[in-house]
Amino acid sequence: MGGAWAWAMVAAMAATPVVAATAAAPGPRVVSPLVKVRPGEAVQGRRDARLSVARGECEATQVVLPAHAARPKVGALSLAGPGAALKVSVWRQVFVDVKTPSNGEGRTGPWPDALVPVEAPIQSADAKLPTVLYVEVCAPEKQAPGTYKGELRVKTEGEAPAPVPFTVEVQPFALPATSSLPTSFGVSLYSIARGHGVSPESPEAKELLRAYGRVLLEHRVSAHGMSMSPPPVRFDGGRPVVDWRAYDAEMGPFLDGSLLPSGARFTTAEVRDNKQASTDAEKAAYYRAFVEHFRKKGWPAQLFFYAKDEPKPEDVPLVHAQAKRVRAAGGIPVLVTSPLDDALRGAADILTPTLNCFYPRPGPQTCRNVVAARTLRGRLPKGAKVWWYQSCNSHGCNGGPPEDAAVDAAYSGWASYMVDHPAPLNRAMGVLAFSSGVDGELYFDTVFAYNTKKDVWTDVFEFGGNGDGTLFYPGTPARLGTPGHQPVISLRLKHLRDGLEDYEYLRLLTELGEGDFAQAAARRLARSGWDITRDAGEWEAVRQEVTARLRKRWAGSEYAKRSGRQTPDSTP
Repeated sequence: MGGAWAWAMVAAMAATPVVAATAAAPGPRVVSPLVKVRPGEAVQGRRDARLSVARGECEATQVVLPAHAARPKVGALSLAGPGAALKVSVWRQVFVDVKTPSNGEGRTGPWPDALVPVEAPIQSADAKLPTVLYVEVCAPEKQAPGTYKGELRVKTEGEAPAPVPFTVEVQPFALPATSSLPTSFGVSLYSIARGHGVSPESPEAKELLRAYGRVLLEHRVSAHGMSMSPPPVRFDGGRPVVDWRAYDAEMGPFLDGSLLPSGARFTTAEVRDNKQASTDAEKAAYYRAFVEHFRKKGWPAQLFFYAKDEPKPEDVPLVHAQAKRVRAAGGIPVLVTSPLDDALRGAADILTPTLNCFYPRPGPQTCRNVVAARTLRGRLPKGAKVWWYQSCNSHGCNGGPPEDAAVDAAYSGWASYMVDHPAPLNRAMGVLAFSSGVDGELYFDTVFAYNTKKDVWTDVFEFGGNGDGTLFYPGTPARLGTPGHQPVISLRLKHLRDGLEDYEYLRLLTELGEGDFAQAAARRLARSGWDITRDAGEWEAVRQEVTARLRKRWAGSEYAKRSGRQTPDSTP
């Protein structure tokens, strides 16, 4: 399961020293990424890093520097072992000053989130905050299993370089490059251009769009929106003549596996309406052209049509009309974001309620029709899929703790992508997707705050939550001290990725004959969408047990034979 998981014994981890994030500790300390390091709060740390990583997976840990550390410099780190050296990426964490908590679970003050280059200028507001490095190791799918070692050397002003030993165990089993769980997260060229202060028509903006899409794909996430431009079409005797050149240039690398060395692809692609197709017949013909084009290209991504978002009662006729037109084309599922609703019966091929609509809980209700995923699927037409998505219902839509404690409790504890919520809540969607059996995840945006006039670096409060709809920060040259613009990743996107890797671990274990064990492991971490283990030690213990089962089952399996990397069963 994803994240920086020590493969050492949990008991050894429990014996590691407690370090205050602002205390003048004698040297760097390694801290689990499932802990958000905040000023003044004590965290458990150790002097060395011990990670376990599957082939095709990324793992990370945090290195907390002494409070007096200033202008850190990190030497290049590669890890030597039985195969090619493992490369390591290092970022410095930047804090967001939360002024209004997302709910009673959040708190005001600095929270770590943005991951910037280590050498990026330190802002005056960050000078007295903890210096925390995020250190990530990625093992390619063809990496030789075994033990890899090296030292991270950190130099700060007035101090000798401080070595942090790293030991990484590359496991024999491999995760697929493309996510097994379909996803579709929003991103927009126009939002990106606005956030970076460039023209959306500029080549720079288009390069940035590809960079944002690439980062999402590197984190196992597929995107919808992108340039927001449907392929141009004209009609010749009712036959659509579509100009695919711009669409293929933009989307082709994400759909054919050529963008990343791993061959990862987007799992989904949305079909957008085009104003040049005005009649129902023209719209259906235009949709049909998408199906045919994807077939000719050999793109396996699941096409879908995103119907009217969160339809109100007055929108129901529109959703049914959209579904009728799309189905006339054939081959494109209609996605509807709604709880189970008799008024929308038959409209959705992919019914997508919010997370809250799957898990009953006592107290005030945050969904008008709560139905478990497997029960929900039984109430839908044969072949219909069930996705879900997070909304402000995962934290409360007004921001700040409600005066009514029962209402605050109803909106607390849910899996959440908010900055001021614990890391396990940011990560839990993958485990929940596995245990619930949902077919995919939707999320409305990843750069929403770029559209606002405020400084995203100091305020990502939207829809009652800190970070709702925003998983990036605009990396401008002025902010980063770099020659060009680049997307800045959030800690929350890393946790989200780790959750999708959790899903792959549990799915693979199930396919290797350990389905009951995988379900039990998932339930130890997340008993429901609002009852999630916060204890990093428990997550680590489950990780070790799942890894040990996978090693044992992998040896001699058809997966191992196909990968050409059978190894004897052993534990690190």
